[in-house]
Amino acid sequence: MLSFLFLLESEGWYKLEWFLPNTWQTYFWQNSFWLYAMPFVLLLPILRWLLVIPFRQKIPIVLPKDTKPFQKGVWKRFIPDLILLISLSLVLVALARPQRVNEKIEKYSEGIDIVIAIDVSESMLYEDYAPNRLQTALETAQKFIDGRLYEDRIGLVVFAGEAFTLVPLTTDYDLLRSYLKEEVKAQMTETEGTAVGDALAVAINRLEQSKAKSKVIILISDGDSNAGRIQPLEAARLAQEKQIKIYTIIAASRQEAVPYGKDVLGKPVMYENAIDEQTMKQIAQTSKGEFFRAENANALKAIFEKISAYEKSEILEVKYVQAKDFYRIYLIWAVIFWLIWLALKTTFMNNSLED
Repeated sequence: MLSFLFLLESEGWYKLEWFLPNTWQTYFWQNSFWLYAMPFVLLLPILRWLLVIPFRQKIPIVLPKDTKPFQKGVWKRFIPDLILLISLSLVLVALARPQRVNEKIEKYSEGIDIVIAIDVSESMLYEDYAPNRLQTALETAQKFIDGRLYEDRIGLVVFAGEAFTLVPLTTDYDLLRSYLKEEVKAQMTETEGTAVGDALAVAINRLEQSKAKSKVIILISDGDSNAGRIQPLEAARLAQEKQIKIYTIIAASRQEAVPYGKDVLGKPVMYENAIDEQTMKQIAQTSKGEFFRAENANALKAIFEKISAYEKSEILEVKYVQAKDFYRIYLIWAVIFWLIWLALKTTFMNNSLED
């Protein structure tokens, strides 16, 4: 009795909506195999009738000739059997454990730390890219940032004859885009030239204390290192020791002479296109990164897309599953129908000769 009272605590058990098809479609059945037994429950009256016929008690009686084989109301004798079938069916439903499952998925990623080192020397103003190498590099870097997850920290280093950090590692992408668009200019440093080694040293210093799973430097230059105190390959070896990958990109065409500015007659002034491709390759190889040569703006964009594909943040999913059981409701109804069946056994609806 106490168990039944415990079942009655189920909220709203008396509502008929629990038997609507729409309600059943929302369930996840933990023990769905019990549902397959329901057709066999419907066969129980037939089996009972077949098994009981040979042993049924027969009492010879004399009836008038006008007695009909089936009297009005004889169908009421089948009501107890129907009630019992409903009770047994509801027991099977309860055994099948109807549930509503609420899944909550939390996603988080282990971000990557990336430092973009951009050459701002005068040679980056050469116009073999439109409008020039530097402007194209800046615009492509902005698109690269747009495609990253906000868990990735990105920093910005600029260099010419010397190098310095313009933006430390941050997830404030709006700040990064703002600096790339408005603050980065050609010849920002007091010293002329291209100090590739110093730029790498500054970037490595920014990444040295990082606890990120992956640490990356993207070096964009026209490839001719001719200034600075640190040799590029020395910096590359230091990066390799600290497990920092360097992707080197030469942003320059393969033309021997490239245009920069115009003379008094309005004709382009041509300058020698001095490129040190070998050093850039060695930097990438030493640090387990990769070297790229971007001969035009489209190639530079494709290279950044490739690097973005290489350095993907690992997205982890944690799934929480909450299951709410509803078997008690159907067990309550099964008990109620069973009690009704017991009550009907003492009424005129019951055929005592068949019990």
